[in-house]
Amino acid sequence: MTQQATEPRFAAPAGTFTGWRSDGVVRATGIRYARAERFAPPLPEPPADGVVAVTSWAPACPQPPAPELEEMVADPMGELVADEDCLRLSVTVPEGAGPGDRLPVMVWVHGGSYVSGAGDAPAYDPAALVREQRVVVVAVTYRLGVLGFLGGGDRPANLGLLDLLQALRWVRDNVAAFGGDPGTVTLFGESAGGDAIAHLMAADGARGLFRRAIVSSAPLGLSRGRARMSAAMAEEAQTLDAAAPVEDVVDAQARVAARARRHGLNAAMPFGTQYGFPPLPAEDDLAAAWARTAPEVDLLVGTNSREVALFVALLPPAARLARVPVAGRVLVEPLVRLLTRRIYARDAERFARRHRAAGGRAEHYVLSLGTDALTGAHAIDLPLLFPHRATWETSPLLAGIPWDDVVAAGREVRRVWAGFARTGEAAPAPSVRISGG
Repeated sequence: MTQQATEPRFAAPAGTFTGWRSDGVVRATGIRYARAERFAPPLPEPPADGVVAVTSWAPACPQPPAPELEEMVADPMGELVADEDCLRLSVTVPEGAGPGDRLPVMVWVHGGSYVSGAGDAPAYDPAALVREQRVVVVAVTYRLGVLGFLGGGDRPANLGLLDLLQALRWVRDNVAAFGGDPGTVTLFGESAGGDAIAHLMAADGARGLFRRAIVSSAPLGLSRGRARMSAAMAEEAQTLDAAAPVEDVVDAQARVAARARRHGLNAAMPFGTQYGFPPLPAEDDLAAAWARTAPEVDLLVGTNSREVALFVALLPPAARLARVPVAGRVLVEPLVRLLTRRIYARDAERFARRHRAAGGRAEHYVLSLGTDALTGAHAIDLPLLFPHRATWETSPLLAGIPWDDVVAAGREVRRVWAGFARTGEAAPAPSVRISGG
């Protein structure tokens, strides 16, 4: 990066880009890493001609409304527009960083059950992480839902994973121009983002694209035995006109997802990865694929202590029951603990043990913060990593916690995550219990 009076400039193999400054960091936002036709694999973006201004947020993949998200997060999408042409990424770097600095690179993969969210959503603003820890953060936007995570017939599966692989190739080839070290790339993601990262660790073509992985709150307990459910959904999706306006495709997504209802707990996340389709191995070969890559990828994997408490709070009958003094907590808590273990915690622990047994370095964590019914709930780690005050201060997740305390607790979590990105080791923090080797 060359510092100029008015604009930061980055000369990379992908082109020369001019970014912008805000919140004590330098940003290059909305950079194209690929293009894709609907229901087709991504094609890498060729090098840009001339100087390209990258000063607009990456658009979000078109997606249905998420009223449950709006209950937990103020204005979750901020100023983002939705556009099917969404294969963009944004790079945030410390002020004064430049080529040759070889700073750790952290690539953010957002969650949202594979149907919602965006890399540049304000809830994921990495400014504090970048300022405090002097890391480079790359946030990736990729295809979701019917557009990205459902294949069948002549439509490829796992398109969102293929998008992420293409973004990682862009990072490998270009991040040095932003002051990052392409040999020290850490993927980090929460919920479906963590699930995607876990599967990238077994994906064909991913080898060498990242050195470390932080898998947070991934619903790994929902990832197996999905083939029949996915086939039923794909059959319904075949009725979608590939040339229809994208709004019509998104509107039909609920009808497609409804075909999952007969398939038990997996229907809680109907869209997702599909085994046996590029870039993933068959389900029976998954453990062997993870074992092959284990020695090459340091792993930090874990959960919040009471993940399912968030979803109980979003279900009106359960929420009312939970608010009954004394008896409510007694009745609801066993269900929260049971489903947290079944969907999240059990498989996170197994993932760490399997990784170590295959010769990799793995550490496991449990994070707990919050008050009352939402202590340790799903997504409580997000305001700690990304303390965007306008988004998070009024969230029910943080009810009763002064904002200064959120910032202080978050500083410890950001230190742990960035320290792992630097060294592959996770130091303890008051709200994060680390175990492993």
